[in-house]
Amino acid sequence: MPAPAAVLTGLGSWLPTKVLDNHEIAARLDTTDEWIRTRTGIRERRVAGPEESTVDLAVGAGREALGGSSADVVVLATATPDQPCPASAPQVAARLGLGTAAAFDVNAVCSGFVYALATAAGFIAGGIAERVLVIGADTFTTLVDPEDRTTVPIFGDGAGAVLLRAGEPGEPGAFGPFDLHSEGEHADLLWVEAGGARRRLSDQPGDRFLAMQGTAVFRHACARMAESSRTVLDRAGWMVGDVDRFVGHQANIRILQATAKQLGMPADAVVANIDRVGNTSAASIPLALADARADGTLAPGHRVLLSAFGAGLTWGSTVLRWPDLGQLS
Repeated sequence: MPAPAAVLTGLGSWLPTKVLDNHEIAARLDTTDEWIRTRTGIRERRVAGPEESTVDLAVGAGREALGGSSADVVVLATATPDQPCPASAPQVAARLGLGTAAAFDVNAVCSGFVYALATAAGFIAGGIAERVLVIGADTFTTLVDPEDRTTVPIFGDGAGAVLLRAGEPGEPGAFGPFDLHSEGEHADLLWVEAGGARRRLSDQPGDRFLAMQGTAVFRHACARMAESSRTVLDRAGWMVGDVDRFVGHQANIRILQATAKQLGMPADAVVANIDRVGNTSAASIPLALADARADGTLAPGHRVLLSAFGAGLTWGSTVLRWPDLGQLS
């Protein structure tokens, strides 16, 4: 008898109320709306206010995904927890009224949601849990140097969540197979140096901000997402032409388009909401799924490919056939 699969049964999203558009950034930094749009595809992004934290956003998305239901486990994908210790997931579980549910954080940065999905699928396949809430939430604007015109326009804050239940492999909404990888020798392409055990304190204020080698990240992201996508499609027995929607990590519209081109996918298969929310790190894929469901871009029966790439370097992919969430509980 095959192990149970992790099946999508709930979907939620949550964004801060503050909208930061390109014109506001251009008014104080040496850039323009056109420069930002043509290089990233971003028009605006959401920014968490002083009273909004990663946990706050995660709770909002998680509550929407639960829809009044419950979960045995909470897996929170984030690189921006509310504090280094303890993990943020137990606080999220408590605020959602999930009692003593197991709860922990996963940090694979922008690949975090796919890693968390795979972790949740393992809990379900192993019989450890019947229902798992997976949340991707980040407040990456707190890590960005406010004077850096190359990174300020890219990042936004937000949270997205999915509720998974134990089900049959191959049924609508079942995730898998998964393909996950890392390449730690390139960790310095995208990093925040201060605040960890290696660099506890710093006399250089800039060390606490994110630093990125954009050109190299672009090259690695396109190659690795395309490679991982081919692997997971082969494991699923799908051809590239079978894929109806490609939902990649929303880092840059050109990365999404270049990856789709490498795979031989038509442009209209690419799901993108980066123009409205920016790069929300671990939240980007579930936020894109929620938007695509809301506007009808995703329809029941669609074959969906998910792929992400992030700092670490980390990357991974998975697939599912989109379910009718209106008829699932």
